[in-house]
Amino acid sequence: MNKVEAKYYEKLSENRVRCHLCPAGCLIRPSKQGICDIRSNDGGILYASEYGNTVALNVDPIEKKPLYHYKPGTEILSIGPNGCNFSCAFCQNFSISQQKSETRYISPEELVRITKESGSIGVAYTYTEPLIWFEYIYDSAKLLKAAGLSTVLVSNGYINEEPARELFPLIDAMNIDLKSIRSDFYKKLCKGKLKDVLRTIQIADELNVHLEITNLLIPGSNDSNEEIEELVQWIYNFNAATVLHISRYFTHYKHDAPPTDPESMKIAYEIAKNKLKYVYTGNITGIGEQNTICPACGNSLINRVYYEVNTEGLDNNKCRSCGADTDIVV
Repeated sequence: MNKVEAKYYEKLSENRVRCHLCPAGCLIRPSKQGICDIRSNDGGILYASEYGNTVALNVDPIEKKPLYHYKPGTEILSIGPNGCNFSCAFCQNFSISQQKSETRYISPEELVRITKESGSIGVAYTYTEPLIWFEYIYDSAKLLKAAGLSTVLVSNGYINEEPARELFPLIDAMNIDLKSIRSDFYKKLCKGKLKDVLRTIQIADELNVHLEITNLLIPGSNDSNEEIEELVQWIYNFNAATVLHISRYFTHYKHDAPPTDPESMKIAYEIAKNKLKYVYTGNITGIGEQNTICPACGNSLINRVYYEVNTEGLDNNKCRSCGADTDIVV
């Protein structure tokens, strides 16, 4: 077992500890773990007990994260821990987030070496919930940044403010899964709190992290027109140029709703496009615009055919046709 002492916890009586990394605030007794399954109490000390142990190691297109406006057309090394601090009944990656899986240890120094050898732009901490891997991400991200490599988080955004403010200056881009805009959804289906996810989105923006948002559209749970309008309105008020990815749900884990109907995906896309500049659909073809269009003149900035990407419509981060700023990181 690879472990280091965890940050953000307090020692209590009877060798118990209270974890303060995320809003779950787990009270952990000796020889037990928090809900994330990778922060363990050993003799009254909280350890990051799966430090550097990754369930996957792949080079992926950056668009697969999904990030459409951060270094489009590049590839990024992707890794993730075996665990999560949510308990979503509909989890699309439950076999590696909710169940114990085989892992491989990669030290921060080795991660930098592998990243360079792979020819990728950097590392995406993804697949499960990377924020529970706080200590490892912090250590490895410092080395990656020093080597001129990119750092990306694909996350549920469930972290307390103090650790977020310590970690996010080391992160270049994030995709945060905003599962719903309603608190009861988070409480019932994720065992979490919406307000903390919204705060994380705001902190990332404040610290100049490139930010995109994904919403998994689940039949009967968060797909009503009213809820979609509420979510889109929140994003619009936050920043109308924020990229929104609306993703199709498939039946997984403990949730037995059928896959999202294509017509529901189409309606959600149209609602979002009425207010937001950049909206894309995922896990489905033939619905919505996959190319990136300049909001100022209609020029095609980025053309996509699956993961084949053409950025000829861009001049650095400006529209080649009209010169408008696009907020795309190239």
